[in-house]
Amino acid sequence: MSRYLISGGRVVDPASGRDGHADVLIAEGVVAGVAERIDAPDAERIDASGAVVAPAFVDMHAHLREPGREDEETIASASAAAACGGYSAICAMPNTDPVADSASVVEKVWRAGRAVGLVEVVAAGALSRNLEGHKLADLGEMAMSPARVRLFTDDGNGVQNSLLARRAMEYLAGFDAIYAEHCEDAALAAGGQMHEGERASVLGLRGIPAEAEEIMAARDIALAKLTGCRLHLLHVSTAGTVELVRRAKAEGAAVTAEATPHHFTLTDAALDGYDPNAKVNPPLRTGADRAAIVAGLADGTIDAIATDHAPHAPEEKDQELTYAPPGIAGLETALGLTITELVAPGHLTLMQAVARLASTPASILGLDGHGGPLAPGAPANVVVFDPHGSVTVDPARWASTARNTPFAGRVLTGRVLHTFFGGSETARDGAPLGAAVDA
Repeated sequence: MSRYLISGGRVVDPASGRDGHADVLIAEGVVAGVAERIDAPDAERIDASGAVVAPAFVDMHAHLREPGREDEETIASASAAAACGGYSAICAMPNTDPVADSASVVEKVWRAGRAVGLVEVVAAGALSRNLEGHKLADLGEMAMSPARVRLFTDDGNGVQNSLLARRAMEYLAGFDAIYAEHCEDAALAAGGQMHEGERASVLGLRGIPAEAEEIMAARDIALAKLTGCRLHLLHVSTAGTVELVRRAKAEGAAVTAEATPHHFTLTDAALDGYDPNAKVNPPLRTGADRAAIVAGLADGTIDAIATDHAPHAPEEKDQELTYAPPGIAGLETALGLTITELVAPGHLTLMQAVARLASTPASILGLDGHGGPLAPGAPANVVVFDPHGSVTVDPARWASTARNTPFAGRVLTGRVLHTFFGGSETARDGAPLGAAVDA
């Protein structure tokens, strides 16, 4: 295995509290040293002057589409995209075909990720059979399978049946597993295309009210308190939900939350031109909601930045907005949007940004070896990025097979230079290395 000396970079490591210039030596798959100066003439030297060296990122929420929709994305192409985005681990959502609601399917996803080897692919399991919300999935079998599932969700569908939600939480509490909710009251959201408000009325589109998210978030927080189960709220989009999470944490509830780059960057104004690439679920909200999400990320109410990477085939997105599926491909733009929208304006420090992208999501998922600390003997899952470097979003150059993004052509600040997973370099200057990926 190759040896690398990353020299002269600013090491930003929330897990250890280190923020200062140091050399980092990678050897035999682990961090072999972190010091002001390291001499390693036999190692490949990477000049990190002006760059940040940090724990590689962990994405709690990505749709890899395999099995079943390999025309949209594959585990190989998504892994390559993740490596290019600075990630060493991604959590694969279960809304595949077949649904990942059994040990056999989650093991298939987990083993496929290991075979590619560019990132650690963590399989999430469904809460209910076939995501239908009627009967519990095989939660225990998935939790005890070789894939060791720790996060369960019907993402894409909120669990409408409160009794089923309670039973799932009671069951998962025994495994110290996470109930992760797509907070959406289906009756309130039915037929909605964007946020319900003045802009939806002007555009003539049916809206999804903020209350559709907030009602379910409040229910789940109450059930988490009742059952003692760990609760994680996916892709928070409203100011009301941020306040619910803030209050729940103050009361000692075991609640965590994530926000996506598109929700802290865009508002419903992005739909003024009926761009289907700006259609997501939950929808882009108002400027006040966006500001509340930024504030929640700044004060730690929102624990993690997750991409909700949702690739779609071009022909699916290239139709009228009301018919196009929701979703944005986000693995290769997350760092740039975080630096541009959160760090550069002063909302987050670099230390906080790395914590939201890497250390905290790794901790929530219980991923040993990810998220730091960058210390001797720790697995060498490392990212090197230029916090001042600019990059123009060009989906045609992505490693992902998806092209659906509202950010095409936008110039972002923050460029991934090198990504390491288990001591092997998996991406360099926006291109994946090592394992072959689907074309």
